Amino acid sequence: MAGKAPVEHQRYSGTTAAPERRDRPRGRELRGAQMSRVLSAEHAGRSPTLSGALRALSLTVGTAVFALGSLLYIAWKIYFCDTNSGTDWDGWWEQDLWEQAPSKDALDWQKVLVLGLDGAGKSSVLHYICNQTARKHFTPTQGFNCTQLSIEGLEMELLEVGGSQNLRAYWPHYVSHAHVLVFVVDSVDRLRLVTARQELHTLLAIEPQLPLVVLANKQDKSDALSTAELWSELALHTLSEHREVFLLPTSATWDSLNTANSILHVKSLLVTLLSQTLSTLPQGEGSQPLPVQG
Repeated sequence: MAGKAPVEHQRYSGTTAAPERRDRPRGRELRGAQMSRVLSAEHAGRSPTLSGALRALSLTVGTAVFALGSLLYIAWKIYFCDTNSGTDWDGWWEQDLWEQAPSKDALDWQKVLVLGLDGAGKSSVLHYICNQTARKHFTPTQGFNCTQLSIEGLEMELLEVGGSQNLRAYWPHYVSHAHVLVFVVDSVDRLRLVTARQELHTLLAIEPQLPLVVLANKQDKSDALSTAELWSELALHTLSEHREVFLLPTSATWDSLNTANSILHVKSLLVTLLSQTLSTLPQGEGSQPLPVQG
């Protein structure tokens, strides 16, 4: 019995019990710190997820707004052009250039299709055919540009379709509706003459008898190719003799309106060609040939 007393005293003495009481709060503090780190990690994990979701939502909303705006723009065009389809010729008119208000009762408009590579000067040509007011800057045509004219008893519509690569695929859809094709060439852009020739001959193969007016534009530039050089570069000599072909030097600028390169000469030629077409339609014959300007 006497030998066991020291063991009992050692088990319940303050020297052994006190450390156990001090360790318990440290355990709780440790567990609390671990929980805090876990919660912080969970919060940090949720933050990037929430941020990514907000970014995705913003992109979705932005895309939807852009698509809605595009649809509203197309609907506006179709409504004011009074057409049920955006694929036909009449579905693309934007009547923003007027020389004289045409008759609303006119049914048989003479259609002129104005094409050419981007940067050739199609919008400038269209502007000075229809409106002889000075204008220095023209924005590139992203889709189409058009006008209706009533001149000398002739009512004509002119449609310009953009010349960027993605828009050229739509050119053939309009050729069969045209009475005259005007193809504008940048006389300075030598690097893309091959592309211009290929695009032109692709169109001409669709309508073998469609009258062609080629404009050697930007003749006011010192490094512009001459009409004789362009006649060869564009292989116009290979075209059928049954097609009316005209090559005119032009400079679609305000300063050139009273020169030999004036766009007004193009306007006069179009009136002559379309008038001939109208005068021969009742007999079912084509227009009489005019001298080729090379």
